[in-house]
Order: sequence, then structure tokens, then C-alpha cells
Amino acid sequence: MSEAPPPKRHPYAQWSPDARALDLVGDKWTLLIVRDLAAGPRRFVELQRVLPGISTEQLRSRLNRMVADGLLTRSRYREVPPRVDYELTPRARDLMPVLGALAVWGYRWAWSEPRGGERVDLGAVFRLAPGLVAGQSRSGEVLATVTDGGREGGELNYTFHLGQRGCEVYERSASSTQAQVSGDSRAWVSALSPSASGLSGLSVSGDSHLAEQLIRQLARADDQATAQEADPDSQGQPDLAA
Repeated sequence: MSEAPPPKRHPYAQWSPDARALDLVGDKWTLLIVRDLAAGPRRFVELQRVLPGISTEQLRSRLNRMVADGLLTRSRYREVPPRVDYELTPRARDLMPVLGALAVWGYRWAWSEPRGGERVDLGAVFRLAPGLVAGQSRSGEVLATVTDGGREGGELNYTFHLGQRGCEVYERSASSTQAQVSGDSRAWVSALSPSASGLSGLSVSGDSHLAEQLIRQLARADDQATAQEADPDSQGQPDLAA
């Protein structure tokens, strides 16, 4: 058993594993920070960019606390301007199945087409892959590209490595992958929504079976279909800002 971090300032004060866990990850933003570091280390300003609604002081306070709790490491580099990277520790990476389970619950009971005013960041869904995508019978890599998802309308690229032990995700392109899937934000929203029809609307090259297997698991298509039959939600207009 690893060493327990120090108690929080306002703990639940219950000797139970769930309360102990919530002492560390129950604050607003904590689990989303873990999700947004799942694809690799980020700088402070990069975390601000992918976490709409968080203030500079909130983010600074949360990161400091997560470092103290052993969830993150902070690396400083002697550069001009100064560079500081935050990265998940093994303790935090162990939360990915928890995030995956939370996402599955969200797909089943809270998912719908994007609502008016919601920011659509496809990367937020892609970074859940280590918790959502199960192990595969064979290994392979899939490159996913959002053609209008990067800064100033450029591309956003994610590489998924699938294998028997699950899925790893990297926020970068790869020179050689078994499958390539691309489309604009609206096509990806359609593929990840309750009304999804597989890879329809997305451009696929290479191993289409591997690509479709990834997208179906990432979108939890079976869970969405079940939820839609039980409790169909209203649809709104998204703020497409991946």
C-alpha cells in the first residue's frame, strides 16, 4: 500500500475508502485536470486553454494541491520565458478507469447532442480513451484528426495505441499508423453522439475495422443507444470550439 497523502483542510472525516478518495479528487476541476493530462504533460497556459470556465487562481490553487497530494509532478525548465510542465503520477493515472466509468454513466444517463452554449472540444473526449477503450486482441495505432480543431482553425491530431492491455493516447500525429480517421468538428460530434451511425461522415483509410472498433468504444455506442431508447434528450446548437 502506498503512503497516504496528508489530510485535506476540509476532509469528509470518514474512515472509508470512498470518502478518502473524494478527499483527494472530489473538488471541482480535479478529475478534469487528470483527464486533460492523460495524453501527456502540459503547461499552465495549455491547461487554461482546455478548461473553459476555470480562473487563473482556481487553476493555480488546484494544481498546487494536486502536487501536494501526489497526483501531479511539476517540472521547471530553465528557459526564457520560464517553462513549467505538469504531469500525472502513477497514482493519478490509476484514476483513468474511474474517469472511464464516470464517462460511461454520463453516456448512459446525461448524454445528448451539444447544447447551446456548450464548448465542443473533441480532445476532451479523446483523452478519456485510456479509461474507455478496452484491450484489443491485436495491437495497432489509429490516427484521429479533427480538421478544424486546432488553434486558428488548424488540425488537431491524436494517436491511439491499442493493445491487449488497453489504450494509450498521445496528442500528436504519427508517421505510420494502421488506420487514419479524419473529419471536421461536426462530423466527429455526429460520430460521438447518441444518433451516431458508426464512421458515417468521417474519412477513413487503412484498417477500417480497427478504426471503427476504436470509435465505437470511445463513443460507447451501445450505452448511448440504450440510454436514447430509455430517455431521449433534447438537442441544441453547439459552440464548436475544439
